[in-house]
Amino acid sequence: MIGWGKRRLRKLPVCTAALAPLLLLAGCAVFTHGFLAPAGPIAAAERHELFVVSAILILVIGPVLLLTPLFAWYYRISNTKSVYRPQWQFSWILEGLIWVPPTMIVILLAVFLWENTERLDPYRPLSPSLPPLQIQAVSLDWKWLFIYPEQHIASVNQLILPAGRPVHFSLTSGTVMQSFLLPRLAGQIFVMAGMTTQLNLAVSQPGSYWGENAQFSGDGFPRQKFQVIGVSPDAFGRWVTTQQKAPGRLDDKEYQNLSRQSIIAHPMTFGTVEPDLFAKIVNQEITPGYLLQHKEAKSHE
Repeated sequence: MIGWGKRRLRKLPVCTAALAPLLLLAGCAVFTHGFLAPAGPIAAAERHELFVVSAILILVIGPVLLLTPLFAWYYRISNTKSVYRPQWQFSWILEGLIWVPPTMIVILLAVFLWENTERLDPYRPLSPSLPPLQIQAVSLDWKWLFIYPEQHIASVNQLILPAGRPVHFSLTSGTVMQSFLLPRLAGQIFVMAGMTTQLNLAVSQPGSYWGENAQFSGDGFPRQKFQVIGVSPDAFGRWVTTQQKAPGRLDDKEYQNLSRQSIIAHPMTFGTVEPDLFAKIVNQEITPGYLLQHKEAKSHE
């Protein structure tokens, strides 16, 4: 067994050298494309919570990482000076070290996480005084539909948000369950057909970000991503005015065509939107296009 262990140790540098290129390929994207590089107050609060919880948990894992190799080294076979006490039974000091610190850490984590769970409730408005921008989001196969009910416009696979203004999302799915993920703004929240959920967030400053569906939903799932663009309030107003003059009306028929299983290569916009279209989608008053698509495929068989 000793010889086998020595052979494994000799192979360790070779294995490490083989894994090094994989670590280099990973790069630093996690520090620039996720919530570790927040672009809004919600993602910034989530990052702060992660750092605090990690620091607290170091109090648990730190002694284990330090003492495990120390015990292994001290009680090694070659150390004839190590003391073996087969008659040892109980120690109040040792029991206190085992139970008191973990208990205090669990209580500390519970209080901290309870407060932050309340503060980061996705249904909780960011500002009680500043009215949020209302957006209705619908997940489809394999694209995202965004309706601006107050502006009477809609876009597909493109989300324009004014920086510095709270945004309130009402979300649903026009197909299977999916996940609305905005890594640098607010994490993720799941959406289901026939149901609505809410999400409040804000963009701190103008910039280009991204979102996607993080729940597997079929063949086009890997390409179900959309662009999030934060702009100044004045630029957002100009964009709305421009889009309201654009052709295209999003009504029941157009929604049926849009909800067919397809991948949109470029963002789409609609200059007008049928009133209460989102409510019809939630109440499933419109037959989704993918169901019509399947019926047509079966009729041709």
